[in-house]
Amino acid sequence: MQPASTDLRRSLPRAAALWAGLVAASGALAGLFTLAGFPAALLLGPMLAGIGFGVGGAPIRVPKRGFQAAQALIGCLVAHAVNASIAATLLEDGFLILAVVGVTVVAASLTGWVLTRIRLLPGTSAAWGSSPGGASAMVAMAEEFGADPRLVAFMQYVRVACVALTASLVARFLAGGSAAAPGSGMDPAPLAVLATLAVAGIGAWAGLRLRIPAGAMIGPLVLGATLHATGLADMALPSWLLALAYAGIGWTVGLRFTPATVRATIHALPGVLVATFGLIALCGLWAWGLTFLLPIDLLTAYLATSPGGLDSVAIIAVGTHSDVSFVLAVQTLRLLVVIVTGPMVAKWISRSAGAVR
Repeated sequence: MQPASTDLRRSLPRAAALWAGLVAASGALAGLFTLAGFPAALLLGPMLAGIGFGVGGAPIRVPKRGFQAAQALIGCLVAHAVNASIAATLLEDGFLILAVVGVTVVAASLTGWVLTRIRLLPGTSAAWGSSPGGASAMVAMAEEFGADPRLVAFMQYVRVACVALTASLVARFLAGGSAAAPGSGMDPAPLAVLATLAVAGIGAWAGLRLRIPAGAMIGPLVLGATLHATGLADMALPSWLLALAYAGIGWTVGLRFTPATVRATIHALPGVLVATFGLIALCGLWAWGLTFLLPIDLLTAYLATSPGGLDSVAIIAVGTHSDVSFVLAVQTLRLLVVIVTGPMVAKWISRSAGAVR
């Protein structure tokens, strides 16, 4: 029997080689997306590379703390572009924002009901997997309520990946490829960077300690936006650190697509993709209608109504000329609604569709 230290020595070089390959593939894809003018190239490249490596069986994962650190940095990035106007947006257009959230949640619930009814996936997995947001929270809660967490994770991260890809594609054409890259205009002064890192650490700690949904991102966002809006702190991060944060988000999503999950769900993939793009199309139609009700552009409306992926949508919003305050107000409210209503909706879908655990 080989000692554990020997196995460790053998696995470390392989893991290092896999990470080196993943970084190289991510850089190449990100470069191609950048040349094509996509606003989230540094997110899309690592995400697609991660999917390729994950499906190929690469046994590497982004550590949980690394993912939370990436979320915290994205929260600080958004805080630089967003201020207290999120609260003002919620107060001024609260009814319509609730309507936007309601349409997305109802559409996702109907999708889950249909998938459960036709037995595309077993038991309550389709009900939990169709929730439009809070992927990590939905996977964790689904397991507690008897659903298969692998199937729920598959549905959730297929949706997140599809939303990121379609939102970036829409932003590419609606923004005309003229938007600056996220964070490109930020002041890299050392004191501002240190202050931002402090906000990221304290905000993430507070958000996680208070058990806020997506707390590692929402905590720094709220704290940073408050300090930035009141002039108490400048928010600035070097471009290399932002690129690492984008990669952390993209790799986390991409590497979730493991061979075991794909084998267990390959029969359901066509139906899941149809349901996912159907939901995206329905939200896009609602976004178009929203431009007649509010003084916002189509890209802002589309990003606001996109069904999930708060961190990836935030990156795209900041990297374009959309109204970041409105997008984040709608996305944050939807996330909270989904977290609160998710268990009730999933149980209702399971009962009404006659699902069997």
